[in-house]
Amino acid sequence: MSFTDRLGTAAARIEAHLAGVLEGKPRVPVVEAMAYAARGGKRLRGFLVLESAALHGIAPVAALPVASSVEALHAYSLVHDDLPCMDDDALRRGQPTVHVKWDEATGVLAGDALQTLAFELLADPVIGPADRRIALVASLARASGAEGMVLGQALDIAAETAGRPLTLDEITALQAGKTGALIRHSAEAGALIAGADPAALSAYAGAMGLAFQIADDILDVTGDAAKAGKALRKDAEAGKATFVSLLGLEGARRRAADLVEEACAALAPYGAAAESLREAARFTISRES
Repeated sequence: MSFTDRLGTAAARIEAHLAGVLEGKPRVPVVEAMAYAARGGKRLRGFLVLESAALHGIAPVAALPVASSVEALHAYSLVHDDLPCMDDDALRRGQPTVHVKWDEATGVLAGDALQTLAFELLADPVIGPADRRIALVASLARASGAEGMVLGQALDIAAETAGRPLTLDEITALQAGKTGALIRHSAEAGALIAGADPAALSAYAGAMGLAFQIADDILDVTGDAAKAGKALRKDAEAGKATFVSLLGLEGARRRAADLVEEACAALAPYGAAAESLREAARFTISRES
């Protein structure tokens, strides 16, 4: 099976799992908004969970709630990022954003509920022993909170009022939280489910996460909004420093390619068994959305 097919199969399984969970919730507008926000997307983070679990001999049935958990958390982050008080975006995945389709209060509440759903999913006993589930909860909390994604978003907002463009080191640190932390959790999840050492997967994800963000900055300059499913060129219009503005377009492409090679090399302890994860790293800089 090709990488694209594997990614598509994983996405379909995760989407079905999330839809099934949400079908069991009360049929009220906020749950409808949750389901709407959780549909679509590449499911790359969930794919990393499933593949890293397979690498450690974890059955798909045990890994699926964990993959769905990180996608619920990611969906929450997008709903809140799109709010008027954040990035104020009207389009996400080619559809109106949640606060546009419903209202701002529903956007806030749907995001809140998707975040708590992520941790509810990690409580599923099918994942394994309680200590492994607790490790996953702690990892996701760190990745998504004031040490990770939320910190990165806060730094991004602060940069808009700083009165000066960020340096390369500052942008790298910001994106390690905003984008990279959740990717790192996703890649490490398989080892955490198995009670194994996540060091190699952590190194892989650190390089891959940065390559992913550089690719996003490149897409913001060169991409097609119809394919991306969201507004582009916003960073340039706002005068924000990006990897492209600091490294140049070709420099950013070279840096992203070098990071992909670094990510692939980090998987050497797993040999050929980790080839799907290497393909995932290469995909991060070849995607169009």
